[in-house]
Amino acid sequence: MAVHIRHAGRYREIAVALIRHGFGYMVEEMGLTRVLRLPIRWIRREAPETKTLGERIRLVMEALGPTFIKLGQLASTRSDLLPASVVLELSKLQDDVPPFGAEEARQIVELELGGSIESFMTDFSEEPIAAASIGQVHSARLIEGGQRVAVKVQRPGVKRLVTRDLEILHDLVALGEKRWEWVTRYQVTQLVDEFARSMEAELDYTSEARNMERISAQFNQDPHIHVPDVIWACTSERVLTMSYIEGIKPTDRQYLEHRGYDVKTIASRIVNAVLNQIFIAGFFHADPHPGNLLIMKDGSITFLDFGMVGRLSPDMREYLSSLVIALMRQDTPAMVRAIERMGMIHEETDVGALKRDLERLRERYYDVAFSDVNLGQVINDFFSTARQHGIGIPPDLLMLGKALITTEGMVEQLDPSLSIVTLAEPFGRKLAREKFGPDRLRRKTVSGALGLADSLAGLPDRLRHLTSFISGGRVKVELEMPELRRASKGVDRLVNRLAFSIVLLAFSIVMAGLVVGASLAQKETVIWNYPIIEMGLVVAVLMVLLLLLSIFKSGRF
Repeated sequence: MAVHIRHAGRYREIAVALIRHGFGYMVEEMGLTRVLRLPIRWIRREAPETKTLGERIRLVMEALGPTFIKLGQLASTRSDLLPASVVLELSKLQDDVPPFGAEEARQIVELELGGSIESFMTDFSEEPIAAASIGQVHSARLIEGGQRVAVKVQRPGVKRLVTRDLEILHDLVALGEKRWEWVTRYQVTQLVDEFARSMEAELDYTSEARNMERISAQFNQDPHIHVPDVIWACTSERVLTMSYIEGIKPTDRQYLEHRGYDVKTIASRIVNAVLNQIFIAGFFHADPHPGNLLIMKDGSITFLDFGMVGRLSPDMREYLSSLVIALMRQDTPAMVRAIERMGMIHEETDVGALKRDLERLRERYYDVAFSDVNLGQVINDFFSTARQHGIGIPPDLLMLGKALITTEGMVEQLDPSLSIVTLAEPFGRKLAREKFGPDRLRRKTVSGALGLADSLAGLPDRLRHLTSFISGGRVKVELEMPELRRASKGVDRLVNRLAFSIVLLAFSIVMAGLVVGASLAQKETVIWNYPIIEMGLVVAVLMVLLLLLSIFKSGRF
């Protein structure tokens, strides 16, 4: 194990947390007991009987701090890999940590912006208005124009801490792959790699600022959906300054109704905004929980915190539209084709068994009205079916599922009668129209023609390369023809039987000749004092036995 000795203290913290919550056997099997000099009596501690596996995993994550809490939150989106009970517990993880001092925040702002904070802003709040593991938000006013702003400041040293924890996680996962089959089965390495990429983006506030502007552009023509404006003059990798937004949390239904808001309209606006991001733009807020939305005085909705976003390529949106249409038509074969086009089916997948399970899933919702379908349950059932068949779900599709489930849970508090599936139906139909519309077909035709033209243009060069390889004797051809192999085995059997018959005939002729020759000879013929007839008989018998042995060992007789 490549234990980074400078991280020995952190390794010990991780080991103690695992032991405390009943995972001491893992510490022992990874060889950390000897490296960290941990007492054996600690390691053999029994798992708490009152806690479920999911609860114990959640408690370990909470004990190990921000990086592991973030990892647990990401793992809670992997319902395609993890049991539902574990996913449920991990979804309870909260990113709550004590704030750091305002003076430290000011120093970071000055360091990042390259000047005294007073030259950029005033009224920088002593207390943060929000605090999380990566950073916290202070209010302030810009010197130029006096606009009130929210200043998001990265926690001091957090990048170094996250980098350290990621190194440790990669080491532990590499070690676990050698010892436990479930590490490979649950694709833990891919999960940690995905998490590392996510954290790298989240630690760069300029990346979040670009996400904000991209999603804001989606709603330029919609007066009911807003995203805070980025103040680029006061934004850097560790400082993000944006317009200050005041509003009401969408979960405060009683307060909203008391103030005269139409909560049903608000709920439908939230759902349509999320669906538009996913199905139309293909770039969406991946964590639309109640803390990341505010209801404005005019009933419009503002989205906050764009550190985690999902992306769907045009091809993936097309495949997704095919899947949605197949679901609407309850067409199981079309569902399987859509899944296959998404690249989720591999050679080992039993497509027949997958079709049967999807058919059972379809039948479960056959008589259920669209308005009564629980989208979260459908998504979880689909991911569960995928997990049973070893199908890997692309990370962005998992984020999509998580975003829809989170949205459904939030709007249920505002309007229990609202069905996301019903609101999603027009988007599915729009995707279907676009898929077979003249503009789409024209673009695909032009794209296909250009691709074909490029291929034809490059054909002479490819032929020259192929010719040079052939002339140089560097071409290796491998044929895989099961029918030819079976025919070859049949021919082998026929040839072996024919050879056996010929050898028996030859043996009989030779023996007859030896016997006749011996009877005509006047005296016994010897060589090296051995009778030649007996020697010939022994040699012939040995040759026949060797031939029989080789034929029967080949199994082709």
